Amino acid sequence: MLEELKNKLGEEIERLTHELQITLPKAIQKAVEHGDLRENSEYKSALERQQFVQARLNHLTKRYGELSKIDLSEIPSDRIGFGSRVTVVDMRTREEETYTLVFGDYIDIDSGQISVASPLGQTLIGKKKGDKVSLQLPRGERKLMIKEMTTLPQMVDDQGDAA
Repeated sequence: MLEELKNKLGEEIERLTHELQITLPKAIQKAVEHGDLRENSEYKSALERQQFVQARLNHLTKRYGELSKIDLSEIPSDRIGFGSRVTVVDMRTREEETYTLVFGDYIDIDSGQISVASPLGQTLIGKKKGDKVSLQLPRGERKLMIKEMTTLPQMVDDQGDAA
């Protein structure tokens, strides 16, 4: 999972770098050739896009650096943490839900990814299989039991054993 995130980030960084260094300078140059820059919407649009791309690139580069610093040996294998896949049972409805804890930028609700910084993520961090947790939501309290969990170190070990 960690390598998958790093690859995904790397690809977006590469794409944005190309846009910033190749595509946008050409668009700006083309817009400059049209004359009066004060009323040139193409020029303004290209500059705004350039600022956005630069900001996004800075953010992604920082995130990539943070991911590169993660030491799997420091992530507990017996408690929920970053990268853990967790199945919970709603104590009221008995419905099961499975989540993977990820950094805030990589949330994909449809595939069950939630941020470690979200209220649910914060509630699950440090817990173990069999623990019961309570989560206060705007619509009321939600009580969950942790049915299953696989930590990031366990996933890496399983992949290593399979090789």
